[in-house]
Amino acid sequence: MNRHVPRRPVPRAQDLAAKALLTLERFLHIEAVSGIVLLVAAAAALVWANSPFAASYHAFWHAPLTFGIGDAVVSQSLHFWINDALMTVFFLVVGMEIRREIHEGALAGLRQAALPLAAALGGVAVPALIYLALNGQAPQSHGWAVPTATDIAFAVGVLALLGKSIPGNVRIFLLALAIIDDIVAVLIIAAFYSGGLDYSGLAVAAAGILLVLGLQWVGAGSAYAYVLPGAVLWIGLLKTGAHPTLAGVVLGLMTPVLPTRSHESPLEMLRRAADFLGRSGTADAHRIAGQVRELRWAQRELIPPVTRVQMALHPWVAYGVMPLFALANAGVSLDGVDLGQPGSMTVMLGVSVALVIGKPLGVMAASWLAVRLGWGSLPPGMSWTGVLLVGCLAGIGFTMSIFIATLAFDDSNMLGAAKLGVLLASSVAAVIGLAAGRLYAARVRRRRTAPGPAASA
Repeated sequence: MNRHVPRRPVPRAQDLAAKALLTLERFLHIEAVSGIVLLVAAAAALVWANSPFAASYHAFWHAPLTFGIGDAVVSQSLHFWINDALMTVFFLVVGMEIRREIHEGALAGLRQAALPLAAALGGVAVPALIYLALNGQAPQSHGWAVPTATDIAFAVGVLALLGKSIPGNVRIFLLALAIIDDIVAVLIIAAFYSGGLDYSGLAVAAAGILLVLGLQWVGAGSAYAYVLPGAVLWIGLLKTGAHPTLAGVVLGLMTPVLPTRSHESPLEMLRRAADFLGRSGTADAHRIAGQVRELRWAQRELIPPVTRVQMALHPWVAYGVMPLFALANAGVSLDGVDLGQPGSMTVMLGVSVALVIGKPLGVMAASWLAVRLGWGSLPPGMSWTGVLLVGCLAGIGFTMSIFIATLAFDDSNMLGAAKLGVLLASSVAAVIGLAAGRLYAARVRRRRTAPGPAASA
């Protein structure tokens, strides 16, 4: 006989705590907030590196951090563990974003992807050419890829600050462009900024990939099961001389876009388990525990792995990995950068001009050419003003640009000049993007309120 336990009123404190946690969870998934946190971390790094405690900044990030058991010990600087290990998680999220867009998003079809693809390629080629025009000689020329990148978090965050007056297709276009931009950046890192390859590491990397495929074949749906294969892949790429963060992209692209196959659909399993628990009363605790496990499995499998893992990692990446990276890499000592040294001034100017002017110029020119040749068309409700806004926001390089700069320059002065150029350009591009966005939003509002047929702004 079932025993119905009367419901007790939820304590007010518990109710308020639950609402607060739900609000916090929603807050943490707002792109604008993560962009602000990233900006605060970068500002803190700049202040720290130019304060009386500047020596402690560099000493802290270069302090050794050691892991190991017995004789098997690995010791690297804290800077290495952030740039080469933690950033793998950032690239994992990037890889999953690319995988989702290819499956069902803006990159799902050639016709759909043609315009953002052209815009992204123009936004890579023109800044690179502008930079090389100013820095044609080595070692300055090694930084040609620094101004080609777009920071998704910052760019989308600035766009989010403009509110809902901006048409949704502008955000989708910016996301697609930034994702393609990331694909190109990853290919550039793999092709130009990985050292001479040691092919003995490819066997280790291949073993990691085979382990991932094996786990997928047997239906392992828990993300934790893939930590060890991911570590094997990371070690293999590190051993080859390729940048180990590429392991994150590979794993992201391999993440399934469909739930794990099973004899029973997750919804049917949920209904059956919920029905059993509703009728169980004082039934055997072991049977109840089994049904609860099935409920958890079904709940997990309702969402495709590529979406589920990305959602789970987003707060950690946005509020942990990226701010840590900014804190460890944005601390450019202004006293330590001597722009009077040969090449330093042109490196800074090349990066700045290429991001602020080259990005919008490349995005606009390539988009116009693609439409003119009939390869693509502007999304509904979006005009050339919207494309220009996207181009301006694409000039916010920050995370990826600084990351490429650390790979491009061995000389500390040139690295500092490149970082300074990235910080200046990203700040200017954000201000220009906000100003252009406000004008664009006002124009959209006027068009919407104007009498007569609606027109694209």
